[in-house]
Amino acid sequence: MVRDEAELLQKLNGREITRFDGTRLTLHLDNPQVIDYQFTLRERIMAKLSDPNIAFIILIVGGLCIYVEFSAPGLVAPGVFGAILALVGLSALSVLPINWMGAGLIVVGIACFVLEAKFSSHGLLGTAGVAALVLGALVLVDGPPEIRIHLGTALSVALPFGVITALLVSMVVRARRNKVVTGSAGMIDETGVSVTDLAPAGKVLVHGEYWDAISTRPAPNGTPVRVLQLEGLKLKVEPIA
Repeated sequence: MVRDEAELLQKLNGREITRFDGTRLTLHLDNPQVIDYQFTLRERIMAKLSDPNIAFIILIVGGLCIYVEFSAPGLVAPGVFGAILALVGLSALSVLPINWMGAGLIVVGIACFVLEAKFSSHGLLGTAGVAALVLGALVLVDGPPEIRIHLGTALSVALPFGVITALLVSMVVRARRNKVVTGSAGMIDETGVSVTDLAPAGKVLVHGEYWDAISTRPAPNGTPVRVLQLEGLKLKVEPIA
């Protein structure tokens, strides 16, 4: 038995306590038997989750999974997994004194990331999102420094969010710049070859497929052609000199 425990038991010796049922009991602690209490598996897990740093990471990852589900409906797994993580993170943070300004900053930061991914602002919204998420995390828990979220944890969550947002924005910009390769617009300016005489109607081979075509001027079999327009299932082409 350590010294602190001995002093505590000495102070409690002879003290009268009231039980939950209302009965009174006098403590006799002259020769106490000290039994070390071991946490159960559930209690050990909850003790880990009660760490605000871990709870914050779980909450943000859950929010990211839910965002993925809304962006690509039907995946199911990200939505279910994200909802579970978000609930676990919220339940862990609920036992801590929350500063609502910090919570608001976190919401604003996530909203900035979403808006940056949807409407590119050349990094302005993404930078604002990183700053808001870091500041919100640092002031989220209204308590002594020991139970607050560390700066390293805030940066380790906010910076990957910024990188992911930047990647999404770059993908959107590239997709807008690339030529359309599907549908009727994807056929325009494609080249092929006539497989019959075009006089001016006939057949052409484009993208490995045979198409009915009408040429702007007659052309013999085997003439290279360029697609000008798609009308239903018929191409309008012109011979290439």
